[in-house]
Amino acid sequence: MHVMFVYVLNKNGKPLMPCKPQKARKLLRAGKATVVKHEPFTIRLKFGSSGYKQPITLGIDAGSKHIGASASTEKQELYASETILRSADGKANIVSLLSKRRELRRGRRNRKTRYRKTRFQNRVHRRKKGWLAPSVENKIHAHLKLVEDIRKILPISQLVVEVASFDIQKIKNPDISGVEYQQGEQLGFWNVREYILHRDEHVCQCCKGKSGDKILNVHHIESRKTGGDAPSNLITLCETCHHRYHQGKIELPKTIKRGMSFRDATFMGIMRWAFYNRLKALYGNVRLTYGYITKNTRIENGLQKTHTNDAFCIARNMQAKRLGYEFLRKQVRRHNRKLHREVPTKGGVRRRSQADHVVRGFCLNDTVLAQGKRWFIRGMRTKGSFVLNRFDGEKLEIVPSKIHFLWHNNSYLVERRDAVLTSTL
Repeated sequence: MHVMFVYVLNKNGKPLMPCKPQKARKLLRAGKATVVKHEPFTIRLKFGSSGYKQPITLGIDAGSKHIGASASTEKQELYASETILRSADGKANIVSLLSKRRELRRGRRNRKTRYRKTRFQNRVHRRKKGWLAPSVENKIHAHLKLVEDIRKILPISQLVVEVASFDIQKIKNPDISGVEYQQGEQLGFWNVREYILHRDEHVCQCCKGKSGDKILNVHHIESRKTGGDAPSNLITLCETCHHRYHQGKIELPKTIKRGMSFRDATFMGIMRWAFYNRLKALYGNVRLTYGYITKNTRIENGLQKTHTNDAFCIARNMQAKRLGYEFLRKQVRRHNRKLHREVPTKGGVRRRSQADHVVRGFCLNDTVLAQGKRWFIRGMRTKGSFVLNRFDGEKLEIVPSKIHFLWHNNSYLVERRDAVLTSTL
């Protein structure tokens, strides 16, 4: 049976220990508290309180596409969530939007100021030390925003962040350097292997897990003699696909080739330490851990590999009772800064690209009720139907008169779902 919690703030808006739903209902009915947030459900007291708090550890499993978070005491997990970041694919991602903006600006300058010489010295990375690309900066900000949101509803006493996964020899000997790396067991091959498995998210890159084989191997795309043990020459295959490939029964997908782009691995290499250093500057009491420790802890406790389970292992309160549910948070685009459409309509008129903030009483990303289910508004029209979506991919077009408003959302859509805890092995 799941243990449900309602998050509580004192009358000054500072977080207290959460309470059971029964107690929250009594406080709301008596007029002693008000609702602050619906998902996760949070109330604010109207009277003074003792302010009793327990030590709470927040574990963060940083990632380029997903972030896992778990807050727990020694006896009880109090919060668990998985955050889906803005995708690196599609037309609405940051890299594509910036590239399109650059194309339009260059085209406009060429039409209107052909005489202007190209300037190469006026670049942000030249003028600002520590500059990061906007796509990386957005991911770091999303991590910091998650920590800030959790600290608003829980009195977190310590933060633990996974900052790296692969340098096992560095953990055994913090002072290791230079040629000492060549003197360890197996000369660092296991370090590369753990990196490859982590990079490929422990999924066979040939069958994508359809074979059901849980044993994973690291396969050389080109022969070891030709391509070596570089990460760009290694790929994760399940043992079934690995044997069948070497027997000549299957071929690898054409997308698998040496020197493939590993955008996510690059993101994480840049982002992890920047995130950790900014957290330490903001909150001070931050510990770091490493991926191989998280993996061993998860396996020892029979937990399935999920982002929330990894975060729970990072917090290291392994005797705590699990919640049984988690919050799925999805980051969405907040603003459309493009004023006009790219292609003019007939007659040379450029139509507005920005819609009104409020359309027929609703805003984009609002949580609404329709046909007995909760939906998110993902498309609005001044005349006609709205487009509603759910996290499971279900889509609905319906007129606004049949929609019941629940609450506003800003840059994150939040939904509660059952968590996967135990391993299927």
